[in-house]
Amino acid sequence: MSGHVFVVGADLTRLSCDDVVVPTDRSRRVTASWVPLLPADAVAEQDEDGACVTGTWRGAERVHEVPGCGDRRAWLVDTVDPDGSRDGERGLGWLLDGAREVLAAVARRDVPAPVHGRARRLVGLPALGTGWGGAAGQRGALLQQLLPVLRQAADEHGYDIALVLRRPSDLAAAQRVRRGDGDGWRLPEALAVLAEDLGRRAREGELAVFLGAGVSAAAGLPTWEQLLAELAVRAGLDDASRAGLSGLPPQDAAALLARALGREELTAYVQERFGPGPYSLAHALVAALPVREFVTTNYDPLVELAAADIGRPMRVLPFEEAAPGAPWLLKLHGDAAHPDSVVLTREQYLEFGDHRSALAGVLQSLLLTRHVLFLGTSMLDDDLIRIAHQVRSVLPVPDSAERRPDSAERRPDSAERRRSGTVLALREDPVRARLWERDVATVAMTGAAEAADVPPAEAARRLEVLLDLLGCLATRPTGYLLDPAYRGLLDEEETALADALTDASAALGGGTGQSWAGQEVLRLLRELGQGDG
Repeated sequence: MSGHVFVVGADLTRLSCDDVVVPTDRSRRVTASWVPLLPADAVAEQDEDGACVTGTWRGAERVHEVPGCGDRRAWLVDTVDPDGSRDGERGLGWLLDGAREVLAAVARRDVPAPVHGRARRLVGLPALGTGWGGAAGQRGALLQQLLPVLRQAADEHGYDIALVLRRPSDLAAAQRVRRGDGDGWRLPEALAVLAEDLGRRAREGELAVFLGAGVSAAAGLPTWEQLLAELAVRAGLDDASRAGLSGLPPQDAAALLARALGREELTAYVQERFGPGPYSLAHALVAALPVREFVTTNYDPLVELAAADIGRPMRVLPFEEAAPGAPWLLKLHGDAAHPDSVVLTREQYLEFGDHRSALAGVLQSLLLTRHVLFLGTSMLDDDLIRIAHQVRSVLPVPDSAERRPDSAERRPDSAERRRSGTVLALREDPVRARLWERDVATVAMTGAAEAADVPPAEAARRLEVLLDLLGCLATRPTGYLLDPAYRGLLDEEETALADALTDASAALGGGTGQSWAGQEVLRLLRELGQGDG
């Protein structure tokens, strides 16, 4: 089966994957940013700028598997052209040969179980050669030629590849190249149409995102049921007690476990279990969306870490104040970094209607004014049900014709106007979809006809592919316009426009922007890639 190539903004050292490709040179020197990917005994010399990896190349060898890395394997690939006299095209060809070689070597390593139960192994790599390598000034040409090489490797070897980029102009340029291809996602038509609609909403500032535990499960964190099972083991409960506990509502099971463990030990475990760590591909894809409002019931900081790694730090509510124009994340059930805020037991849930009502009001406001995209949630949380009911009570009641599905008088657009969001579910569940149909549209990654042939892990992967397409369609195709490294991507009109805008930047006296108008123009110029080069 063919793999997929994801383009994602992230820090490769913190992205959860099975294999990572690390660029180096003939001396096996790597920049300081890649050192965290290497085991300590693989580093021979280190300074503030980088480190040298132990060992030497054999002959014309360009690829080396670094031993001692554990489950996530690091691969060195020589990306520095030994013949600096080569012209740009020949130099890029040499670099792309290295990419093919390292991806073929990665394929030969047996990976019986991909990380955290993912359907396919995930190989992460940066834009090779844009640091010390020979493509630093040819980023546009590199992306145009590297992406087809990655797609060919994914098709041939069957694993997924994440092209990991950090600079906004790199991401914008890569998405432009992908949009020109148009057929790299292999999604059912209904999901592709949905991505188009959600992408438009994101570009127009209409989309908000709700994250449930399923998103963090892809990074190895427990779901609600798994957390209760871990706490039961920690409390020393016998098999019979654990079986009885599983029959209780989760909040009541948590209340009994709090009594058995003590409130302090329970919150300490939550703080430790949901602390900082590697984030999933889904976290990175969501964090890069041009969305400013996020809500989660998760305790972990992973989506905040992913956002900070691409230069768009989120304010975490209610622990920080929202800032004008900055993205924010509401922690509806508390934050592991603030143990007293964690909502877990029945008693804590009952308190939600008192001092937490203001937090519920934020989500209510989003459901009234935005289109909320729900990810990784079963939609069975008591708070979500209560909030949705309160929102529904203030919206217009549908007319009698709409309540009769078979009526010829039914207004086809009225139901859409009442829906406040979209739930992306892994499996088709007609009963649950019917339960929520007055509030949100539920879209399953797998239909009933294919459910038996598509395991849950593959359905979750399809959701990642959908998020990848959504990110591509939501990205404005202008973020690289003023980055000199992408001059080769511009057409005649864009080149003339970039020249005019560069003159405007010069008119601001080197970027000081003292006036209000100057500051606003500078903000626009930065969004177009000025300063990324």
